[in-house]
Amino acid sequence: MRLLIIEDEEGLASALRIGLVREGYAVDLATTRQEANEKLALTAYDVVLLDINLPDGSGFELAAALRSGSLATPSGRHVRILMLTARGGLPDRVKGLDVGADDYLVKPFALPELTARLRALLRRDVRSTSSVIRVGELTLDASRQLAHRGDRELALTLKEFGVLRYLMSRPGHVISSEELLEHVWDENADPFTQTVRVTVGTLRRKLSTGDEPQVLETVIGRGYRLREEAAA
Repeated sequence: MRLLIIEDEEGLASALRIGLVREGYAVDLATTRQEANEKLALTAYDVVLLDINLPDGSGFELAAALRSGSLATPSGRHVRILMLTARGGLPDRVKGLDVGADDYLVKPFALPELTARLRALLRRDVRSTSSVIRVGELTLDASRQLAHRGDRELALTLKEFGVLRYLMSRPGHVISSEELLEHVWDENADPFTQTVRVTVGTLRRKLSTGDEPQVLETVIGRGYRLREEAAA
């Protein structure tokens, strides 16, 4: 899943990025509201992690702009907002939620709590009430970074895990290479490489071994589709 951290404390932003990348997220950074505006206009992020105090504007105002539609995003869909700020007073928390934040986390915080809140926000798009997603024989546990087909554990790289998590959140849908690149890779990915095709190819081989039916299909000219029943 693709995240945008909007935080002017570069040390904190860098530390968050390192921690979240290790959790399998694709993470971009912005240190000003202007930089955030430019990235939000180009990329359909899954979650925005937003500080309130920015050097060139207010995080409250940015959240309100996203919710009102005055700051358009590429997909036109609801962008989830998690505010990360030292301003933990009740009026600030109420204001943050009222202007459009989906959640509000006060600094300092522990990375495990942040990742748990991210999983809770991302579950709103999938058919699950826990960190575990199931599609047919496939089971993915986002909190433990584990995936199984039946009783067989899948030895996946972080990128393969990220692709599978995205596909499992949209079973039966045709997902283009461009959409996978946008949601699983960060802004440093080269869109002209074969990285998506190669990653999907290795994931497909790991999902179906021996006599197991194939569950990840290529739809020629359009992208990839995880069979909704996933060979259940």
